[in-house]
Amino acid sequence: MNFLCQIYLNFINCIFYMIIIILAILGLILSIYILQVELNLKKNKKYKSICDINKRISCSKVVLSKYNDIFFGIPNSTMGLFYYISILISYVFFSNYLFYLNLAGFLASLPLAYFSIIKLRDLCLVCISIYIVNILLLLFSYLKI
Repeated sequence: MNFLCQIYLNFINCIFYMIIIILAILGLILSIYILQVELNLKKNKKYKSICDINKRISCSKVVLSKYNDIFFGIPNSTMGLFYYISILISYVFFSNYLFYLNLAGFLASLPLAYFSIIKLRDLCLVCISIYIVNILLLLFSYLKI
């Protein structure tokens, strides 16, 4: 019976790791998209991304705000790229630290969500998707422990 429990736990951990990898790739794709929006807006202030629905639901408003680079002056999209790449690297080499890395990502999302939703009164759909990815990353890395 103990052997079967061990197999089951290894199987569950494997599923959690796969979910973490899928979420990290999704976060990377979302970060690449928001970086593309940022670069297009720098070239053309009239650029409209597909996530610019109206004045209250807009990625551009967040990207153009003063809150776009609150961490060491580095744009949030670039920080996201480094974060999700570090999760993928951590998965391969330092899987014991995944929870702490995801905790840091979740905690970094809190002020970003506050600035976007409360200060700017804006719903950036890509940003909210990233916050959800970060919550799920934290949850699954916690369950994996």
